[in-house]
Amino acid sequence: MSVEVERCPWVDLSKPDYVQYHDAEWGVPVTDDTTLFEFITLESAQAGLSWYTVLKKRDAYRRAFSNFDVNKVARFNTRSAERLMNDAGIIRNRLKIDAAINNAQRFIETQQEFGSFSKYLWRFVDGKPIVNELRDKKDFKATTELSNSVAKDLKKRGFKFLGSTTIYAHLQATGLVNDHTMNCFRRQEILDAYAR
Repeated sequence: MSVEVERCPWVDLSKPDYVQYHDAEWGVPVTDDTTLFEFITLESAQAGLSWYTVLKKRDAYRRAFSNFDVNKVARFNTRSAERLMNDAGIIRNRLKIDAAINNAQRFIETQQEFGSFSKYLWRFVDGKPIVNELRDKKDFKATTELSNSVAKDLKKRGFKFLGSTTIYAHLQATGLVNDHTMNCFRRQEILDAYAR
């Protein structure tokens, strides 16, 4: 008889791809710039929508945004934006598409300044994930002082569609913050595997 593992309360168990995302990716510390750019692009596209809506479109986003090659996306022009507006696989919002192209350009500027976007981002947590002790859904926050600081700094650098709520989701997804609940099987797995 198999024992059902416990997961974070926000995971919709009726959606296997959502469960897979939680079990394999969410909260795992990311230091790879391409992956960080992917999450920034997807999370800025999510603004006002559910994460699951974006997650279902992830493969289409990979195709549309050159596998999140930041240098290629930074060179997208007006014609590229029009092509994206006609791509039914992604969220066809011109402001979000323009923001993704702009953010690629700002991402490169940040890489040039710090050596990598990862180095820039991880310095906000002194290179070590913040581990919270959440017990149920009501313990989850939409924003924190950390996400306010990061969002403010990104805005100053010219990034768009990356407010504090979006940035907190980014920090959780990319493991700068471990917000797996205390009873979630992934919490300790991540702590053990990525101890710094």
